[in-house]
Amino acid sequence: PPAWLREPAPALPDPPRPLTPSQPSEPEPAALSPLGEDEGWRYQRGRVVHHLLEMLPQVAPKQRMKAALDYLARPSTDVAPAQREALAREVVAVIDRPDFAAIFGPDSRAEVPVVATLRSEDGRAQVLSGQIDRLVVLPDEVWVVDFKSNRPAPMLATHVSQQYLRQLAAYRRALTTLYGTREIRCFLLWTDGPRLMEIDKVMLNAHGSNPSP
Repeated sequence: PPAWLREPAPALPDPPRPLTPSQPSEPEPAALSPLGEDEGWRYQRGRVVHHLLEMLPQVAPKQRMKAALDYLARPSTDVAPAQREALAREVVAVIDRPDFAAIFGPDSRAEVPVVATLRSEDGRAQVLSGQIDRLVVLPDEVWVVDFKSNRPAPMLATHVSQQYLRQLAAYRRALTTLYGTREIRCFLLWTDGPRLMEIDKVMLNAHGSNPSP
């Protein structure tokens, strides 16, 4: 028999397949809506909301409603005419909230790609490849804001999907290596409400986030 038959199998490539926290590895929470969307519309709705939240902050406040309606009228969005105004108002209300000003202000960036190599405690490497919905860089803090359009949105952080928590934990760990001593704070912005929910360090550490590089 050939010599390789008695030799151990070679080690798996290091790093393995990239970790993509923006792509769910398990079913996401069900989204219920008073408008009665089906499953296909649930995902399309989330995509449309994310695009509006990226685009509208660049539009003058008085023009945002019109810009949102113009976008929703495009056939590619597949939004029924009866749903367009309610959806536009929901997104504009998020951006116009005074307490959300920093999230959409000049210190923020939309759809920020993040690529990093993270190592576990046993030294194994994992490549992270993701995209942060909104990144806010302040003098002493960095905010990671992820938009979620689930309806209804959970009221407590303890009811948030484990998938979402792992996603934020991975981003936090990657950014810690980039921003040094600045505190990395992670938020979920629920468009249904709207409501901003901070996920504390204890929960993030429990889902794989380690502030040490």
